[in-house]
Parts: sequence; C-alpha cells; structure tokens
Amino acid sequence: MTYFDSLLIANRGEIAVRVIRACRSLGIEAIAVYSDADARALHVREADRAIRIGPAAAAQSYLNIEAVLAAAQQTGAQAIHPGYGFLSENANFARACQSAGIAFIGPPAEAIEAMGSKSAAKRLAESVGVPTVPGYNGDDQSEQRLLAEAERIGFPLLIKASAGGGGKGMRSVHRLAEFSAALAAAQREALAAFGDQHVLLEKLIERPRHIEFQILGDQHGTMLHLGERECSIQRRHQKVLEESPSIALTPALRATMGAAAVRLAQAVNYYNAGTQEFMLDANGEFYFLEMNTRLQVEHPVTELVTGLDLVQLQIAIAAGQRLPFAQADIQQTGHAIEVRLYAEDPVQMLPSIGQLSSYTPPEGPGIRLDTGVTVGDHVTINYDPMLAKLIVWGEQREQAIARLRYALQHFEVAGVTTNIPLLQAIINTPAYQAGATTTDFLQTYAISEQLQHRQLPPNLALAARALFDLEPDPDAALVGDPWNVPWRAAHMPHQLRYQSNDQTVPIKAQPQAPQAWLVTINDEQLEIVVLRRHLNRMVVRVADRIYQCQLEQDSLVWQGVGYQIQPAAAPSLDQNNGHKGDASLEAPMPGTIIKLLVAEGEHVSAGQPLLIMEAMKMEHTVTAPYAGTVAKLPYRQGQQVSGGVALAEITAE
Repeated sequence: MTYFDSLLIANRGEIAVRVIRACRSLGIEAIAVYSDADARALHVREADRAIRIGPAAAAQSYLNIEAVLAAAQQTGAQAIHPGYGFLSENANFARACQSAGIAFIGPPAEAIEAMGSKSAAKRLAESVGVPTVPGYNGDDQSEQRLLAEAERIGFPLLIKASAGGGGKGMRSVHRLAEFSAALAAAQREALAAFGDQHVLLEKLIERPRHIEFQILGDQHGTMLHLGERECSIQRRHQKVLEESPSIALTPALRATMGAAAVRLAQAVNYYNAGTQEFMLDANGEFYFLEMNTRLQVEHPVTELVTGLDLVQLQIAIAAGQRLPFAQADIQQTGHAIEVRLYAEDPVQMLPSIGQLSSYTPPEGPGIRLDTGVTVGDHVTINYDPMLAKLIVWGEQREQAIARLRYALQHFEVAGVTTNIPLLQAIINTPAYQAGATTTDFLQTYAISEQLQHRQLPPNLALAARALFDLEPDPDAALVGDPWNVPWRAAHMPHQLRYQSNDQTVPIKAQPQAPQAWLVTINDEQLEIVVLRRHLNRMVVRVADRIYQCQLEQDSLVWQGVGYQIQPAAAPSLDQNNGHKGDASLEAPMPGTIIKLLVAEGEHVSAGQPLLIMEAMKMEHTVTAPYAGTVAKLPYRQGQQVSGGVALAEITAE
C-alpha cells in the first residue's frame, strides 16, 4: 500500500504518542511539534524528529495554524494528523493544509463546517430524520429572545456553547430565576474557549445514558459504523469512563442508532473517522446531540472490541485507500472499558500540578495503557490534566471490570494527585457493576462523598512519611552495629517538620518499643506499629487497620495515590506572623481573575459570589464563607494568580 513518507502530529500528550506509534508500524517518519512547556515531553522523545512551534500558551503554539503549517513545510511533512482537541475540528486549518498541498488526516473542511455548529448540525439531523432534543438553536441571541425560548421549552434545560464541547460553555438551569446569570456565564466561557459566544438551548432529559457511535468512511463512498461506546459517567460534562458494548442496547436498537449515525454522516459527504453522539432515555428513545469530526479520546475502546487500528485506518483513508471491509464484517468481541487518568484532586476535581516522582503503570492480560507522560515529567497548568488512558478488555463485562480493578490497584503515581480513588469508587459501586449508568451517576451515588471517607487521613499520611525518616530499613543496616538502629540510639522524642498542602506541620514522634511509635500531630495522637520496612516500602498498623505505602522522592504513595509531603526548612526568625483578617479565601489552583463581583468595604452575605477565576478554561466562582465585610481584594480583574494565594479577606460580622 502507498502511504506517506513523513507525517507531522499537530498535538501533544498521549494522542501524539499514539499517532507516532501508528506511524512507526506503517514505516512513516513521525514528526512532533512542541511548545516551550513541552520541550522534554514524551511525544518529543518518541518522535523521529521534533520542531518547536511557540511559547507554552496554546494560542501561540498548538492552536497557531501558521506556526504548525510552517513546521510542516520546514520538515517536508506530507501529511498532518491533528489528534483531538486543538486544531482537530478547525475547518480553516483543514482547508489551509489542502491549500499547502499537505494531506489533512481527517474529514473534508466542508463537513467540519457543516457539523461544527451544534445548532446547524441539529437542523441537518432533523432534515434526514434523526431524532433531536426539543430546544432553540436560532440566530437571535438576544437575552430577551433566549429567555422567551427558555420559558417555551420549560425547565430544566441546558445552555450549551454552539461552537464547542468538553463541558465548556455549558450550564444546567432548573428555575427561571437562575437563567440570566447562567446565560451570562455560559456565553463568557464559550467566548473564552472558542471565540464564539453563540449558545443553544435544549430540554434537559432527566437521567439519560450517553451513547456514541464510531463512524468510518473512505473517499470512495463507503461509510459504516463500528458499534457504540457508552460514555454516561461524566464529571462536569466531561467523560470519565467509556465502555463497549453498552448493555442498554438491544441488537435492534443498535442497528437503528447505527443506521442513523451513518445516514447523518452521508448527508455531509463525510469521510475518515468521526463520532455521532446521542442521548438515550429510559424508554429507549434516542436523540442526536452532536458530531465530533475527529478521532475521539476513547477510540481504544472500539479498537479492543473490533480488533481494528483506527489511527492506521485514518492514515490509509487520507492516502486514498479504500476500506478493506464492509458493515457486515464488523463484529464486537468481548467487552472493553477505558478510564481517563487525570492529575486532579479526586474529590474537588481540581487540577494538580507537579513533577512525576513515580509513574509505574500496571501490566497484565487485557491491560492497555495510552500515556503521554513518564517518570520525571512535569504536569503544568498550561494544558488538559489528563495523564493517560487505561483500557482493559475481557471476554465478558465482569472480567473487564475485574481487570480494571486490578490495574487501578497497581497503578503507582506520585508527585501529583490523581483521580485513581474516584475511578476505583466508580467501578466498585454496585450500580456500576449492574450497568445502571446514567449521566448523573456521580451525583446519584454520592461518589465524592464516599471518597472523603476512603482517603488516607492527612495526619496518618504525615506520620507515615515521618516514619520513613525514623524507622530503619533492616536490610540496609550495618551488621553488628547496635548504634545504627534509631531505637537504640534515641529514646528521646523526635521533633520534625514537614511541608504539605502549602502548610508547615510540626510532628512529634516518641519511640514506645522496637517498631512502635506514638506520633503527635495537631493534638492528635497516633499509635503506629511498623510491621515491615524494606527499601521504599513500609507496612504499618494503626488501631485494627493495616496500611501498605511507599515513598517516592517527596511523595507518600498509598493505593496508587501520591501525597506530596516533604521535609520543611526550619522557620525563619523574622517570619511574618501578622494578622490576616478573620477569613482568607485561597485560590484552589493557578489561574486568572476574570471578574470581581464585589468591592472592598462592601457587606456580603454567606454564600454570596465574590469573584470569578478561570483555570484550565473553566470558570470557578469564589463565594463568601459567611456574612461580613470585604476587607481586602488584593488582585485586579485580568490578573494571573498562583495556587494557594489569598484572593479575598472577609471580616466577620
């Protein structure tokens, strides 16, 4: 077969690595691009060649069409794979590639334009008999018209950015009184993320499933579907877990939905890979949501149940090859599940940044990992916090779940906080195991609340970290030297200080007996027995519970979760201990202040919004913890702030 000699990947992270490996299998030279923040990233190291395209900001690098095309021309790349996100659904980019004589590995620009607007796509779906959700997608975007349409549709409803996805520019509204504020926030977020504040309104279908169909077509008129993926479990309208097949679909419903997906793609003369997304209600009725005119994050799920390599097929289609199979040849075998591993707090779901001091993925039958990082890499705030995708396959769904449970238990990450506990909580929930998955799954089963009781208690994490410094490794001790053992050498209490969550915590550790300690932290006393210590691993008993943990540089790792704890420097004699007011509200992460809602000296009530900050292209509203007076607002609108800084100070009434 004739493919390309060289291919440039206009992306980063795990998808860039995935495309590079597909190129390697086909004998194609893989060319990576990178921003200043990614100069030492895994995709740069994996590629045959790499070229810088700009600063860390995505707008000046991965979203810069001119810079990407210049890199392709400079390196002589014959084709560009856009991955997902960034420029992957930008019709202007696809057209610019064509004008430059470079193959765009994706659909034609006209199809991207036709399906790129949710409102236009919805009208097109209706024209070819594909069911859609009742709503409004008109050009009149005045608040008065949108308010009138909202009253006509009825509540609850969704406000959605017409130009985008990923949960950005989306708000659910349950009462008329909430509408105006939610509309303004959705429009602001849509404008910031997509450069277009146009929104559409949709009736909110209660407790639906999210079902999508993978479509694939060549440039010779063949269009078919590769079956469905269920992506119902989401946080902030972003997918967390995907699986195939969906237990909610009968063969007849699968055939009907698949035919609708193909029919809609054919209406815009589509080719290459794409995804039609639907909602499925409790009565088996389905509604078109949107089309993603690119390769999806969750494409490995389809690969594992069909045995196809979608990236290689994308490249073949772009090179003019015909699909070597027909619809009747597509068979789903076994069951596949994918989870997205994020660098984020599993309870608050806020991004976590830092250096990966440990990164040991699991191995075993039916386990696949698509990763964009490795040990030593830095996770920054510049881009999406997804580290990797963990995908498992089993002959039945039960076996796939068991393999996923094993893989999550043996996935060790330290240096950043991850969502591994969230993923474990999801798959261990009886409702998930029974297949009762709807888009409100996390809320219905209070997963975040469960996690608050499953995490390693903060003081125990600190105590375990201290014992790594105090308790010797018997295998490393000098034979015959009794003074090498701390119990023999030090009966007096040890006073230590550690840094955790931007706070310095004093710890007192008193030896009680060999391997037994009384550790005091913040007036809490913990009686801990060290059952085993070997190299960087330790097993301890606290009360009637056994904990196995390990130390990776300055992170304590327990059940795959890293707790960043490091020895603190001695306090400075001139340390400022001045009064900072009755309440100081800290930034949950680095970001930008986009709107101040109050002024200094203003009286506020409990729960009143004080300001809005943006981070990771998502808005976060900071509210008053109680009634009082705004004593200080140290940052201006538009100013960037670091994580942990005080955003406002409130003096209580």
